Amino acid sequence: DEILEGGVSPTAAVMSWRGMKYGTEAAKAGHEVVMSPTTYAYLDYMQADVITEPKVYESLRLSKSYEFDPVPAGVDPKFIKGGQGNLWTEQIWNIRQAEYMTWPRGFALSESVWSPKEKKNWPDFFARTEKHFKRLDIAETKYAPSVYDPIFSVKRTADKQLSVTLTTEVEGLDIYYSFDHSFPDRFYPKYTGPLVPPIDATILKVITYRGKDPIGRMMTMPIDELKRRAPVK
Repeated sequence: DEILEGGVSPTAAVMSWRGMKYGTEAAKAGHEVVMSPTTYAYLDYMQADVITEPKVYESLRLSKSYEFDPVPAGVDPKFIKGGQGNLWTEQIWNIRQAEYMTWPRGFALSESVWSPKEKKNWPDFFARTEKHFKRLDIAETKYAPSVYDPIFSVKRTADKQLSVTLTTEVEGLDIYYSFDHSFPDRFYPKYTGPLVPPIDATILKVITYRGKDPIGRMMTMPIDELKRRAPVK
């Protein structure tokens, strides 16, 4: 979409990658547009927390990719030729990692492009995605289980203590945690609200369960990393 900055031919088509803004402007000016915004469609972005995956520029979770609507509000759909997901490979070292980065976000982008917005439904989509996980397992195709990982949000309380909130993209999961370096299971404390790490804690370990079965990856969050994300002001 940089072409818009230098005087663009009236017959030029535009691929919009820097968010939705430039694609919207191009379509309103009568250009054909392929929507491929970093905010929804860049599959080389991380799918989970940086403590779990190789660090890339940004993070893009499955549920966010599923929010993609290639036809921006106020734009004549005839100018939107479609949507596109991009997997740039300068930081993808092998085909197994390429598979991991593509799935399941490829499902989310596909459904977002071929389904009317009003018919999209995240819980229904994810239930079908889990069925695809079984097919991918049989095919020995690698995919990211990141959707089951807890999401860390951290802030400082009024007295400058850390306050850690844990959420999940998927409904119906329980989160168990420990601060003592041991590996939590469903007999450990269950997360019910924001956590204030003990003063001598150096590690927060968390895992998600569905009923009696572990479903997420064991995640180890250094307390120093939480402090970095919520510095004392």
